[in-house]
Amino acid sequence: MNNSLLIIDDDITFGEILQRSLRRRGFDAAFASNSFDALQLLQQRHYARAVVDLKIGSESGLDVVKELLNRQEDIEIVVLTGYSSIATAVHAIKAGACNYLCKPADADEILAAFSDSEAEAVEITAQPPSVDRLAWEHIQKVLSEHDGNISATARALGMHRRTLQRKLNKRPVKH
Repeated sequence: MNNSLLIIDDDITFGEILQRSLRRRGFDAAFASNSFDALQLLQQRHYARAVVDLKIGSESGLDVVKELLNRQEDIEIVVLTGYSSIATAVHAIKAGACNYLCKPADADEILAAFSDSEAEAVEITAQPPSVDRLAWEHIQKVLSEHDGNISATARALGMHRRTLQRKLNKRPVKH
């Protein structure tokens, strides 16, 4: 089994720590902080796996997932995000990721996500999500539909732009 793994995340500290942690576990891990560097690394060698942040600076990690798969169709990809919602998980899986994890995630959780890729990627709980959580997910969905444009999203949601910005600056509601 090829133990090469490519990490793509704009959080340089997180990326470097994850790279060191994976190397200690015997993986040949490389790190890129943007899509250009990641695609350069992909041209130099074949990677078995990739860990891609959902938001890489101003870029969409989903676009990076699609480009990685276009260049190397057998690569397994786990998407990481600090802004989780069912909608973004579905988008990540549809883009070709084998699994989806919420940050913070450590090396063991990421490796488990690769081995669990045969399992159901989105866990459904018996307890329905709270109204606050559903509102958060709806905002994320509308924001995604408007390519991250805050003003257009606020208009679509019928709220003031500053109100939307305040809601987006809060942490996502758990349940």
